[in-house]
Order: sequence, then C-alpha cells, then structure tokens
Amino acid sequence: MTPRFTRFAAIDWSGAKGARHKGIAVAICNIGQDSPELVQAPGGIWSRQSVVDWLLASAQHAPTLFGFDFSFAPPFIARGAYLPGDPTPSNAPAFWAYVNALCDDPDLGAASLLETAHRRHFYFGRADGTKADFMHNRACEIHYNAGGGGKPSTVYDAIGAAQVAKASFAGMRLLHHVRPYVPVWPFDPMPTAGSLVVEIYTSIAARAAGRPKGRSKMRDLPAIKAALTTLGSAPYAATLPDDHGADALVTAAWMRMVAPDPQFWTPAALTPQIAATEGWTFGVI
Repeated sequence: MTPRFTRFAAIDWSGAKGARHKGIAVAICNIGQDSPELVQAPGGIWSRQSVVDWLLASAQHAPTLFGFDFSFAPPFIARGAYLPGDPTPSNAPAFWAYVNALCDDPDLGAASLLETAHRRHFYFGRADGTKADFMHNRACEIHYNAGGGGKPSTVYDAIGAAQVAKASFAGMRLLHHVRPYVPVWPFDPMPTAGSLVVEIYTSIAARAAGRPKGRSKMRDLPAIKAALTTLGSAPYAATLPDDHGADALVTAAWMRMVAPDPQFWTPAALTPQIAATEGWTFGVI
C-alpha cells in the first residue's frame, strides 16, 4: 500500500556515553513543500530518553514517519545468530529486549554490551586480531554494496569516527521502548493508520539530493539549499546547523519525497526471514 503519512521526521542518532548528546539532531517536515525544521531539544541538547519521549508524544499528534540513522539489528542471515556462540534470541524484537535487559548504561546507552558482556565479538583495535574477521554485514547492506551504494559499516566494528556499533545497540534499546506504541518496519507490517518507525541511511538521502558519493556532508547554507531544492523542498532559512542537523534536514525532505512510492516498501530482496531478523534500510531497493 502507499503510505499516508502527514509528517516526516529524521533523527541523526548517537551512541555516545553520557546523558546529553550533541550528535543527536531531529528534523521534521509536513506534507507539501515547506522546508524541514530542526526540533529544539528540551534543555537545548537531546538525550536519548528525551527522543523517546518526544517520539511517543509526536506519534499521537499526527501520522508520522520517523527515520533513525542506525542499524536496527546485527547481521543474522549469514551466520544464523547475532552473536554466534553466545545464547541470544533469534528475532530482532526479542534481541532488542535482550539488549535492554543486559545494559544498565545511563540514558539508554549500550557501551557495556560491546565493552564487557559480549566483548569478543567486537573489534576495538589491532589487539583483537584481524579486522576483516569482524566485518560481517546484513543482507540489506550486502545488497546495497552490490548495487553500487558503497561499503556500509558493520555493527561489530567499534573503532573510529565512522563506527556505528554503540549507536546501533543504544538504538535497539530505543526500539524496545518504542515498539509497544509505534510499529517498526519491516519487523511490523505497514499499519493502516498512525505512525511508523524506519531505519534510514542519511547518505542515501544526500545522494538523492545531488551530493557526490563520498561528499555527503553539507557545511554551508548554499549546499543545504541546493540539496533541499533538488528534493522539491523550499530552502532552509534559519541559522546554519551543524553536520548532524544538516543531515537530518535533508533526510526529512527526502523521506517526504519518496514515502509515497510503493517500490520503497517492497524491495525484491526483502524476505520474511530478513524482515524478522535483520530488517531493512528504507530507501534501499
């Protein structure tokens, strides 16, 4: 079915330790062509819990498509387990509950899972051995790479600025708390009414907005304006945001543009098993 959302929210996420995170940015736009706007955080800086609270309140206000920039599950298909050799659930919602119960990190953090509870599965540096031995990807990521999208990061790589490990496992805790109230695609089917949460990759939005491969970051207002114009949006006229805010703004406009297109909801490579265990990145077709 063709989605019928009236608002589109993109959240640039963070797995950093602590209770306030400058790396989190939230942008939202309505149907039409108005420019997306950044949502101001309570107290000026977002916490992960405040994002949960905002989402649950916003989801009741209008049917909203919420996009989060983290991996919704570890790879499962290729190896038959999320953390092979360790007893863990075999479907994503149960795994989210497992992560949430295991981690007592502040503000829905999950660094303890990587650093202590399941340390041997994650690459933190040369002392862990050969990095290539940790580079396992989900079916969606393999499909995206094969189609020329680029080589995605893996949740088992916990080193460097580009790593998505801590953000993703912290995000799984968010999903555990949100899913009883707002369905999460494709683990849940498209609802006939109400809001929905999807996984996004901001680089897909940037490419659709005309940004060259490898140069997705927009660090000035003309670049943000050009990207939004390409996506059929009015230009952003407020103060220059940081990288996270720019990513969220452009991705919200992209979500609005592509959400009505049925092909984005029915990827040919998305099987029921993948949908239950690994999920899929919205925008990968």
